[in-house]
Amino acid sequence: MKLLEGKVAIVTGAARGIGEGVALKLAEQGAHIALTYISESSEEKAKTLENKLAGLGVKAKAYRSNAGDFAQCESFVSDVLKEFGKVDVCVNNAGISKDNLLLRMTPEQWDDVMQVNLKSVFNMTKQVIKPMMKAKSGSIINMSSVIGLMGNAGQASYAASKAGIIGFTKSVAKELGSRNIRCNAIAPGFVETDMTSYLNEGEQADKYKAGIPLGRFGTAEDIANVTLFLASDLSSYVTGQVICTDGGLYM
Repeated sequence: MKLLEGKVAIVTGAARGIGEGVALKLAEQGAHIALTYISESSEEKAKTLENKLAGLGVKAKAYRSNAGDFAQCESFVSDVLKEFGKVDVCVNNAGISKDNLLLRMTPEQWDDVMQVNLKSVFNMTKQVIKPMMKAKSGSIINMSSVIGLMGNAGQASYAASKAGIIGFTKSVAKELGSRNIRCNAIAPGFVETDMTSYLNEGEQADKYKAGIPLGRFGTAEDIANVTLFLASDLSSYVTGQVICTDGGLYM
């Protein structure tokens, strides 16, 4: 028996990187997957992933939907319920960074990061808790970051959005615990993805790794493994928590 046999999971921002790794890991454990992507340029990757997931013996469908837009989230979750019948797990993974020193940061850069990183978590959670409350069961997993815990120069907007996710997660856990709905956050450290490929460049990479007790960057699978734990009944008594998955960077 697989850990997520027959479950239905939503994974936002799943066309690449951590989202892709999470979708594959959950599908390997029997979950049917509804995944989102936002841009036309990501459509081919999303469709390729859809086919790969289906090859694992589960139902999978990619939807073009902007998690930062409330109306699109409402429509998306409605479509998922029609197609899959329920939502057991929601992984709020959609995110961007527009790094800049505060002195140079524009209001538009700030708003874009908040819209995609933080408001998307509100938008999606607001929609999925309705069917979860009806079923008296569910797991919501929000992708935060160690930057939301420790801050970082040049990342004030990113840090603020990821810290906001933590406060949101803890509040939702308290609101919905009585309905058997769990809400947790994952705080990845430096993870090797397309978005962070610059971290692997020479001396800079060595500098970052020197500050990580385990001596390496994380992988999408490292984050996916923790997501699987939080999505499954193995974590049935875990809610309102932030699990740092960072090789010991933040202690």
